[in-house]
Formats: sequence, C-alpha cells, structure tokens
Amino acid sequence: MNAPIIDPLQGDFPEVIEEYLENGIMKCIAFNRRGTLLAAGCFDGSCLIWDFETRGIAKEFKDEECVASITSVCWSKYGHRILVSAADKSLTLWDVVKGEKITRTTLQQTPLQARLHPGSSTPSICLVCPLSSAPMIVDLDTGNMTVLPVSPTEGGNGLAPTSKNKSSDGSAPFSPTAACFNKYGDLVYVGNSKGEILIIDHKNVQVRGIVLVPGSAVIKNIVFSRNGQYLLTNSNDRTIRIYENLLPIKNAVTGLDEATNDLNELEGVEKLKAVGAQCLALFREFQDSVTRVHWKAPCFSGDGEWVVGGSANKGEHKIYIWDRAGHLVKILEGPKEAIIDLAWHPVHPIVVSVSLAGVVYIWAKDYTENWSAFAPDFKELEENEEYVEREDEFDLNPEIEKVKESDANEDEDIDIVGVEKDSTFSDSDMSQDEICFLPADPIPDAPEQQDKCVGSTSKLGESNQSGSPLSEEAGQNGQVNHESSPFEGEDTGTTCLKRKRKPSEKVLELQAEKVKKPSQKTKPSGKHQN
Repeated sequence: MNAPIIDPLQGDFPEVIEEYLENGIMKCIAFNRRGTLLAAGCFDGSCLIWDFETRGIAKEFKDEECVASITSVCWSKYGHRILVSAADKSLTLWDVVKGEKITRTTLQQTPLQARLHPGSSTPSICLVCPLSSAPMIVDLDTGNMTVLPVSPTEGGNGLAPTSKNKSSDGSAPFSPTAACFNKYGDLVYVGNSKGEILIIDHKNVQVRGIVLVPGSAVIKNIVFSRNGQYLLTNSNDRTIRIYENLLPIKNAVTGLDEATNDLNELEGVEKLKAVGAQCLALFREFQDSVTRVHWKAPCFSGDGEWVVGGSANKGEHKIYIWDRAGHLVKILEGPKEAIIDLAWHPVHPIVVSVSLAGVVYIWAKDYTENWSAFAPDFKELEENEEYVEREDEFDLNPEIEKVKESDANEDEDIDIVGVEKDSTFSDSDMSQDEICFLPADPIPDAPEQQDKCVGSTSKLGESNQSGSPLSEEAGQNGQVNHESSPFEGEDTGTTCLKRKRKPSEKVLELQAEKVKKPSQKTKPSGKHQN
C-alpha cells in the first residue's frame, strides 16, 4: 500500500479481520521486537514461529519432556532466544536459529507468565509469575530462584511468609500476582491482591516504593509501553489504568535513589508511599460504564498512542480500542469465541488475537485510497470518460516552458547498502545481528506414508496373483484394468511405486475413437456376408 495516497485523517488502528492462522490449538502469542516473527504456544506443548510477512511457519520447537499446554512465550531483545513456560511447571529456553534447547528448569508452581530480562541480548535471567506463589527471579543457568516480596511488610528480604502465602493444603489464599520489568530491566513492578503497585529493586530484593491503586482491587495484569513512558494495570474492578512513569527511562535506580534521599524525614510505609508518588502518576482510566465488562490481556500499541483490551466475557470476541486521551474509538467484533490472548504489532496498526478454539485472528486496517485529500485539484472519476486532448496540450515549447534543472549532485555516490534508522526503535543502532527472519525448512515426508505405499504394493501383488472372477474375465477378454489402481509398475519390491497420472480429456477422446474404428470396419463385412 502506498503511504502517500492514504487519507491521513483515517485513524491508525485496525478495523477488520484480514486473515487467520490455524495450526493446532494455540494458547498464547508474542511478537519479536521488529514484528516480523510471531511466536505461538500450543496446547500440545509445542511452540510455533510464524513468519508474519508470508504467514507461514518458519520454525517449530517441541520438547519431548513437555506434553502440557504452553502458558506464555517471550522473545529476547534481539530475537536470538525464546522462553517458553508450560503448565507442567517447566521453563524452557530455546536457541531460535539452531532450534536447540539451551536449558530447562522445573519450578514448584505452575508459571502463568515468564519474561526474559529486556536489558541483555542473550539473557539468562527471567521474571516468573507462578500460579500460587509470589513472583520470583529465576537464573536459568544456575537454577537459583529469588522470591520477590508482594507486600511492604515483608521487610524486603524476598521471602514471603508461608503463613500468608500458603494454606494447609498447599494452595494460595491470594490471587496470582502480576509483575513486569521496566524498559531496561533494572526495576520490577509488582501488582498485588491489595491493589498496590510495588517498585522493587530485584538485585537487592528490596521494596523501594508503593503506589496505591484507586479501589484497592486485585491487579490482574501489569505491563509497560515499548518506550517505557507509561505503565498499564488491569484491576478486578473492571478498570484499566494508565500511569505515567516519572523516573528516567535509563538508570531508573539512580533516579529512585535521588527520590529516596529527599525524603529522609519519613520512615516505613509512609516513606515508600511518598517515593511511589514521585515514580508513577495516574494518567487515564478506561472502562465500559454500560456493560461493566472484565478485561483480558490489555496492552499498548507499538507507539504507545493506543490502548487495547479484550472482553473477558465468554462467547464473544470483542476488542476495545481507546486513544491515550481516554476516548473509545473502535470496538472490533469477531467470531462467537472468547479471547484468551491479545498482542499489538510493534510497528504496524495490526492486532492479533487468540480465540478459545486456538485460532489466531489478524486484525488490520481497511485502507481506502483518497487521492483528492493530497491533491485538491485532482478530479476523481466514478467511471471511465473519453477525453479529447488539445493539439498543443503536450507539446514542449522551450521558449515558454523550461525544464527545471535538478539540484541533485549526479556525481555523488548513492548508498544502497546502508539501512536508515527507524524512529520506532530508539536503540536499533545497538543491534548488528538482530534476527528478523528465519529461513524456511522443508518438511520431509512422514515415514508413515512410505509404510502405506509398501503395504499397498504388497496388496496389489497379492490381488494380481489371486484368481478373482473379475481378473479372470479381464484376462479372457485380453484387457487389463489399469484404472482400478492408482499405482503402476510391476516390481513389488520397490519401497513406493509411482502414482499414475490421470489421462486428459483429449487422450480419452483419442482412445474412444480408436475403439470405434474397428467396430465400424466390421459392419460392412457383416452386410457382405448377408
């Protein structure tokens, strides 16, 4: 689509279902940093890598030890690694190019979400949100696990009290806790069941600030925008809230230290709340005041200008899109299937949703070309019209009209190798070996098909040797029925015989004419005998 002929007044958000991806039962999705590859975790424990340009499968990861459903997938910063969490309490780190398993770690609880450290190109540290325990930092190389505090009263020692976290039967009395890294991974933001956002220095395992969410409802989701300027929370009170990040994007810990030093007169929880007020500021709230619907997998657009959230109601596939000012701009309605995951393309106005049936739907913008928006004197025609040109309309008169000389230097070398920096990626110049595409691997024929071919040839040989009435009649008439079998050949010892091609209509007509000619010659001879 040519960008100059698109109406600039159209909203830059998706409108219709452009295509859908179907392969098994997919449960969760994640784009790489450029949006060229889409990872999808499946119900059977496999992870598919879709080439989003060709919409074909470029890679498939399958761990023989994992047969449970995938709960989350996460790319590393430059796409070299991908982290897969599964319902069998496992974390598996894959090498994307080689397709090899780097490491596998088993937890004590089922991980609902796992995120790799965003500040490293080859990370080995991840943030895990288990089903029935506090979030933890896991070192995939050593297997060390550090539990993060979920309340400021835990003293920042990282050990959640067992009396609060687990009951006598081992289950958790509190809801699963949401957590996420900031843009460069030096801080962790945890949303707990009390409606508090804890700002945690995960290296020292210390709560540095607290932000109270209005309503004190359970925080189900928490996620940063790509540029790190805004934080999104999804609470149990059916409200999505946007917070503005007041800390510096880089070296956030340093900014946090400065905010803490200015509040030395305060102590305890009051000091943490004062620090939190200097870290996050409530920016917007989004909710459906009519239906009061719960939200599923809310997130930002790639540029942070739009906020999207899926309806959590069963039996409906509705996606709500707001602008950052808080106005509802679009409601996308899909098939009668619930939404289980949602993702916005990092660059383009494309939303990808996963239905309960395991189908991935791609929502894109329905572009309409409006030439007159850029050329007011351009006349749009509804149908073809005959035009009679003037005799001198296209004649070049050098005295009246002079050709404008180009200001371009024709002797200047043109760079056809260099790549322009994309303003969408602030640190794109740091990546020299980023993985954007994967070569397609040809899929070999399954050995079962060859076994079927061998079995079918043996059956053919047995049927030719057996004296069935049909075969005896065909032998007496001097005819062999070749069309009864799709295979041809006499050697039954081969692994698989060639499949016979179906004759064309022209060949069938010629064969029919050859059959008619002998019968026509016998007719006059019969009359002569009479």
